[in-house]
Amino acid sequence: MSILVTRPSPQGEELVSRLRTLGRVAWSFPLIEFTPGRELPQLSGLLNSLSENDLLFALSRHAVTFADAQLRQQQAHWPQAPHYFAIGRTTALALHQVSSKTIRYPQDQEISEVLLQLPELQNIAGKKALILRGNGGRELLGETLQSRGADVTFCECYQRTAKHYDGAEEAMRWQSRGVTTLVITSGEMLQQLWSLTPPWYREHWLLRCRLLVVSERLAHLARELGWQEIQIADSADNDALLRALQ
Repeated sequence: MSILVTRPSPQGEELVSRLRTLGRVAWSFPLIEFTPGRELPQLSGLLNSLSENDLLFALSRHAVTFADAQLRQQQAHWPQAPHYFAIGRTTALALHQVSSKTIRYPQDQEISEVLLQLPELQNIAGKKALILRGNGGRELLGETLQSRGADVTFCECYQRTAKHYDGAEEAMRWQSRGVTTLVITSGEMLQQLWSLTPPWYREHWLLRCRLLVVSERLAHLARELGWQEIQIADSADNDALLRALQ
């Protein structure tokens, strides 16, 4: 019984290494990779435009990593004025490490719906909100903040690009290695794996695997694509995924 982890580097390799330490058979198969975002050069100016009580959001650890590297390169600093928010615990930790600020984040699920329930985000009319994110992604956060009267700006800090594989070759490899559990942390990667796998392997192997996902929304998408055995981890970080896999 082996586990296929589709997380990007380096989290994917880290999870595989921890699983192997526990005596499990696991493989890393990253489906996407990250490159600097198109709007990074404007980041410093956007941060400087935020004043006291404005809002700064980071939607992933990658957004924080790329933003911080850009600021260091320009010898600029994270601003003191705005209130800082993150989509979840892992991102909040990364943001706190680079900014030394207190970060507000939802405790239970790492999704926009839960983040938007925070008391500090209810009366925000007239405030500026800067959202650090990757290319694409959901628009729910920005649209809801706008509907509550905030002036919303996005900054694309990184781009996700699909890695190219020979679908038949990979499906044959993972089936022959006895992969029966798949770890998937985004809808984009779920769709990509489904599309990459030829129909015969999809029916005889892929959809028969147990799927570990990180949200109810992802589980719903998986059911629509044909998976039946689906488990939802507490959150998207490796600690939570490891607990679920044990």
